[in-house]
Amino acid sequence: MGRGDKAERDVAFAAFVEQATPSLMRTAWLLTGSTEAARELVQASLVKTYAAWHRVRADEALAYTRRVLVNHNTDTWRRRRGEHLVADAPERPHHDSQRADHRDEVARLLATLPAQQRRVVVLRYYSDLSEQATAEVLGISVGAVKSAASRGLASLRTAYPRPSTELSSPATEGSIR
Repeated sequence: MGRGDKAERDVAFAAFVEQATPSLMRTAWLLTGSTEAARELVQASLVKTYAAWHRVRADEALAYTRRVLVNHNTDTWRRRRGEHLVADAPERPHHDSQRADHRDEVARLLATLPAQQRRVVVLRYYSDLSEQATAEVLGISVGAVKSAASRGLASLRTAYPRPSTELSSPATEGSIR
């Protein structure tokens, strides 16, 4: 490998990191419930992705890194066997306080789900992955994705207090009702 090859890969990886970090942070925060843990999770995932960058196809880089992120979160959770809720969320592109309150409430409700259901719900409805893509990221069957999504959404519907005027957003419309 020449210096030019490594330099080109480093430039491509730096561009990928800049583009993908906000999405990865939001997903990581929903999985962990903690800004600090989300930062650590994203950083660890990007380090692992960088180590394999020469094998990662550009059009699959985000999916690859998201799978690394989910797997690393699962490994970390298994080691510590517990999770802690934290109140602050990563920066959001919209600053509407009602929507922020709504998102915070949804994130707190997600934290009540078992880890597998939360991963499936976040990837399917927040990251907007198909059932097949979610199954691939998590390394489970499509049937397991359908089952976990169904159980997770049923739990959220039971726990979610429906306000008199519902807010709709692309991330929640039609998915958490």
